[in-house]
Amino acid sequence: MIKGGFAVCTAITYQTKDHYFGRNLDLEYGYHETVTVTPRNYPFRFRKVPDLTHHYAMIGMATVIDAYPLYYEATNEKGLSMAGLNFPRNAQYLPAGSDADEVAPFEFIPWILGQCATVPEARRKLETLRLVDIPFNEQLPLSPLHWIISDRDRSIVAEPMADGLKVYDDPIGILTNEPPFDFHLYHLSNFMNVSTDQAIDRFSKGFSMRPYSNGMGGIGLPGDFSSASRFVRAAFVKLNAVSAGSEEESVSQFFHILGSVAMPRGCVRMGPDSYEITRYSCCCNTDRGIYYYTTYENSQITGIDMHREDLDSTTPIAFPLVTRPQFRMQNQV
Repeated sequence: MIKGGFAVCTAITYQTKDHYFGRNLDLEYGYHETVTVTPRNYPFRFRKVPDLTHHYAMIGMATVIDAYPLYYEATNEKGLSMAGLNFPRNAQYLPAGSDADEVAPFEFIPWILGQCATVPEARRKLETLRLVDIPFNEQLPLSPLHWIISDRDRSIVAEPMADGLKVYDDPIGILTNEPPFDFHLYHLSNFMNVSTDQAIDRFSKGFSMRPYSNGMGGIGLPGDFSSASRFVRAAFVKLNAVSAGSEEESVSQFFHILGSVAMPRGCVRMGPDSYEITRYSCCCNTDRGIYYYTTYENSQITGIDMHREDLDSTTPIAFPLVTRPQFRMQNQV
């Protein structure tokens, strides 16, 4: 659960033989995040709604404070996934005191993933939901977020606005940041002529041209790091990605898709000697409960299988990130 500012991120879904869900987290600093498995009998205490003392187990990236996992994104044992992304200009959390199911934003991911196995189940929960303005503590104010919720078959986006919670179908299976999601879908139509095929000369009947390079069908695809451009580029790469069905090929392709919108240090300056970078990228095989990640410093893929842990216990298991670069010298004696 990241504090405000203008942090940028990209979340995607992808399907080959199995289904995959993950994201880039782009930020200029970290919060000591760990890959965290929360077992079924950990008691999730909520501020306004009834506690969940028994629930679906889940795995994802979280900052754990006072033994409470504050998830950035997670997947539960049924394959339902959810990620929060920065939404600073439009996110509005409402005051508590209504008859709705009042959930604080930092509780939103465990409240949904603890109870729901599919997107339709989650959507029914959203019908009575009110995201309320209750911070985790005085030192950790709420992050202005919107969320993507996905299962194997569909995705939706939930955006807390001044006039209530907006829920959109997400046929692309992608979410970035501002503006609101309906803009991103509309904005895609500006790029309907972009193609993976060779460029075709349509310039003029009176003047003939030939492509001088492969890939010219993609001219016009945005290359900057804004959220609108990342949405378009991620959509183009994901929807045209080709991968065989093995775990190795699928996970590799997933990270290549995320790499197309990753943020190198130096390209987005936030202040003197401060830059947004892709702090980590993650890919969860939602069918098998295996969470893979890379960090900015360490591009080697590291995996954690939630089903190798005791999912009936009461204590979350946190795995510190492997951030040191891992080099394999092929000709080392």
